[in-house]
Amino acid sequence: MHQDKIIRPTKVVIVPGNGAGNVEHCNWYGWVKKQINQIPEMQCLLKNMPDPMTARESIWVPFMEKELHCDEETVIIGHSSGAAAAMRYAETHKVYGIVLVSAYVSDLEDENERESGYFNRAWQWETIQTNCRQIVQFGSTDDPFLPWSEQQEVADGLGAELHKYTDRGHFQNTQFHELINVVQKIVNGPA
Repeated sequence: MHQDKIIRPTKVVIVPGNGAGNVEHCNWYGWVKKQINQIPEMQCLLKNMPDPMTARESIWVPFMEKELHCDEETVIIGHSSGAAAAMRYAETHKVYGIVLVSAYVSDLEDENERESGYFNRAWQWETIQTNCRQIVQFGSTDDPFLPWSEQQEVADGLGAELHKYTDRGHFQNTQFHELINVVQKIVNGPA
């Protein structure tokens, strides 16, 4: 009898929001990387992205594949534009899971967001669900950039495990303990 290989996550990749500058020192990214790298048998990658201001899908998705090597053993943490990149990536690639922080579904009538290319077609929610074993989302109703309706649409479309806050804004703090707890549950959970 043939038995399927048990797949476990071995890597976490943080995909930042656009305009992040040096990502190691921006928001919670560097702090989360250090915390995840302390989890046994886990590696966390955080790199400055090409095209950091516009975050074009045509540049970021190939970078995630060829440079960050996101695969079936990878959990992608995407923040803001990085969440859009993670969702588009999961439309065409199998990954262990995606953790979306401040995710949204439209260009918000913003020219830079429109140029990114993520929002020029419908989201393939079912395909993303099929390609991910775990989908978790963090959102806050007081996000100054994203209406709650956009964040809720992501949660509804993906059937995400939603962590809803009222006081976290766009999650630009320097630490993110709840995110570490979620990653630990994903890593330690059943295959």
